[in-house]
Amino acid sequence: MTNKQDQAALGGPLAGVRVIDLSAVLMGPYATQILGDHGADVIKIESPEGDSTRWIGPGRHPGMGPLFLHLNRNKRSVALDLKSPQGAAAMRHLIEGADVFVHNLRPASIERLGLDYERVSAINPRIIWCGVYGYGEDGPYAGRPAYDDLIQGAVGIAALQQRSGASEPRYVPLTIADRMVGLHAAHSVAMALYGRERTGRGCRIDVPMFETMASVVLSDHIYGRTFEPPSGDAGYVRLLSPGRRPYETSDGYICALVYNDGHWQRFLRAIERDDLWIDPRFANLSSRTQNIDHVYGFLGQTLREKSTAHWLALFEQIDVPAVPLNTVESLFDDPHLAAVGFFRQVEHPSEGAMRTFGAPARWVGYDVNKLAPAPRLGEHTESVLRECGFDAAALASLLNGGAAVPVVADAEASFRPLLALSREKPPIHP
Repeated sequence: MTNKQDQAALGGPLAGVRVIDLSAVLMGPYATQILGDHGADVIKIESPEGDSTRWIGPGRHPGMGPLFLHLNRNKRSVALDLKSPQGAAAMRHLIEGADVFVHNLRPASIERLGLDYERVSAINPRIIWCGVYGYGEDGPYAGRPAYDDLIQGAVGIAALQQRSGASEPRYVPLTIADRMVGLHAAHSVAMALYGRERTGRGCRIDVPMFETMASVVLSDHIYGRTFEPPSGDAGYVRLLSPGRRPYETSDGYICALVYNDGHWQRFLRAIERDDLWIDPRFANLSSRTQNIDHVYGFLGQTLREKSTAHWLALFEQIDVPAVPLNTVESLFDDPHLAAVGFFRQVEHPSEGAMRTFGAPARWVGYDVNKLAPAPRLGEHTESVLRECGFDAAALASLLNGGAAVPVVADAEASFRPLLALSREKPPIHP
């Protein structure tokens, strides 16, 4: 076997792949977290101030908040001042030995740093260069800042919330755009690596948030606007029905989907309403979709009559999909998640005991269960630079000049000045 095959046999499918991760906040770090979960050696390049997500949420030490801890597992932190000549030179040296470069800076910013595709590929022609940012460079929105909330509004998600029954436009209470675009970036990088194995060529990948999320939304909601001339309005009517929600029972709520013809036949028989099967509104999937408000209204009225336990037992008996309504809090006690070992208790070197979860997919033939702890700021600055060929004198020059920042033994003391600064002017959070 080749060296890479040996490495892959011992770890995840991306073992032996080195990723230089110049991304911050959520979208880019989520993409590189996925790459790290699957075995890549992810080198997270942070400014001396650190990724802003270090400061989001309750934590035991400053700069080690929960969002950061989960987004940045399986990574090593190198703190560099890329605006300094020495820091920029160190970054170029890191790129020489890398397979992948990921960033989520705006194009103008990445050019100012000298890390655009043309200059990075000149250093390393085999590099997979992936830029993740707001808008494609060919349109009038190019270069604009983009955050999850803004993109949800721009692609119609907030308006869809109102159209489906909310009193006003609302954002989905998830960083859904950041997560979806991060997923697209991760699988794009993986495909590019496969292509390079066949061709030997690196490439540039641009993953714009707006266009990516527009494709996600329109995959469902282009609907009648698919055709020219249109055969109807945009908007998948089943998804937009105000009745598409957890159903109230006599003692709580249930999530049930009486969907296909078999489901409806068995359900109507079980509640002794076979007469409705000859109602044209219930006759088939097409007619039920056309009359979805009536159908969901009937279902909602029916389920209010008996308890959640009654309906769960009945739906299981007649093979109709249904689950109880969980809260985020009740997920921690979910019996299925417990049975599959979803949650893990790990010991973080500086943060102590913490609950986490790994990659959800199960692999046979590769080990994707590694959960290296999220790093302290600059924790691996010295070790990574040594790996890349910096001798003691060169490393000392970088550190003494402030172009590179090592981890400080007293982590809390090292963050104290930044914490004071954040109190004066809180960082912008997504």
